[in-house]
Amino acid sequence: MAERENSMEAAAERLLEAALPHVAFDGWSEATLRAAMADSGTAEGLAHALYPRGGVDLAVAYHRRGDAGMRAALAAEDLSALRFRDRIARAVTLRLARSERELVRRGSALFALPQHAVEGAGLIWGTADAIWTALGDTARDLDWYTKRASLSAVYGATVLFWLGDGDDGTATAEFLDRRIENVMAFEKAKAGLRDSPLGKALATPLERLRGAVRPPAGTEDMPGHSGN
Repeated sequence: MAERENSMEAAAERLLEAALPHVAFDGWSEATLRAAMADSGTAEGLAHALYPRGGVDLAVAYHRRGDAGMRAALAAEDLSALRFRDRIARAVTLRLARSERELVRRGSALFALPQHAVEGAGLIWGTADAIWTALGDTARDLDWYTKRASLSAVYGATVLFWLGDGDDGTATAEFLDRRIENVMAFEKAKAGLRDSPLGKALATPLERLRGAVRPPAGTEDMPGHSGN
């Protein structure tokens, strides 16, 4: 069974790799999948078993491969000397380094379509979760959601800026730093509210709400997961 799973994973990776050169011309589409089948020598039945929705599943696989590469790169680095905000910035930078602009541009267009928008949002959420998890986040209450929601917004905005950034990446790094600063300012304002008379009055019911919320049981229960 393990051997079969490994061979299927290898076939899926070969097919994805063969698809990448075609995405710039045909997008994440059935045409791209068919070209990848021809280039990799993959049988049609196997290709559609691996990527039943064609280009959509190829785009999902490409995104998740980028997340996996980022996790590996983060694990290989010593981030202990960095402030936490700089660790987040480094993680986002490493994630962008594992993306090709035209492939991401085509993916952004695909997941902007109404029928794929929820899945696209789920992929961004998954990237935010991968970053927080890799950085050792231990939240198991409402904070689990708020951290990932904030980072999803930061990452999504940064990707859109990066797509139009044709220089050496300095402008993207500065944009990312400003977005993280916005989040830090919001967190500071939240802390100030907690110390205010209103915050103290609401402390008990808010703590009850925070304690009642739990993170998903697993990846199948992640926000935005399509079930496909």
